Amino acid sequence: MSHSHSALGAPGAIRPAGRKGRRSSPLTLALSWVLRLVTAAGLAVDAYMHLKVAADYDVIPGTISGGDLFRAESAAAIAVALLVLVRPGRVAYLLAFLVAASALGAVLLYTNVDVGTLGPLPDLYEPVWFTEKTVSAIAEAVAAGAAAVGFVFEVLRRRGT
Repeated sequence: MSHSHSALGAPGAIRPAGRKGRRSSPLTLALSWVLRLVTAAGLAVDAYMHLKVAADYDVIPGTISGGDLFRAESAAAIAVALLVLVRPGRVAYLLAFLVAASALGAVLLYTNVDVGTLGPLPDLYEPVWFTEKTVSAIAEAVAAGAAAVGFVFEVLRRRGT
């Protein structure tokens, strides 16, 4: 009588958390890659557009210049885009959503409301839409949407549904 159990298939064996010893279907893998690429691409476009115009916002005074804020947002978007590509999961998608949604929220707020300076943050009120701002907002919306779907996808995948 032959017993050919792999180490993971043996009774009482330790399995990787959340994986339940199953391989992902080709459809699941394809969907995972689409969500990763769309989220990362949205964040990359957002980062590029913010870096492209950052120097123009250095003239906006404050403890932190508008340009510094744009560079920080770009750095966060790049870091999270890489995280989503390299280590996709609930945390990566949650961070991607927070970065993209906060940037989108800021551009919508500062386009429509003159909130003035907020502590060390400069007054970034700019009630006009131009190409870089529009492209950035669209990229942020796409990244936030894809990240939200990615988060739900990861939750459901881990549950095995």
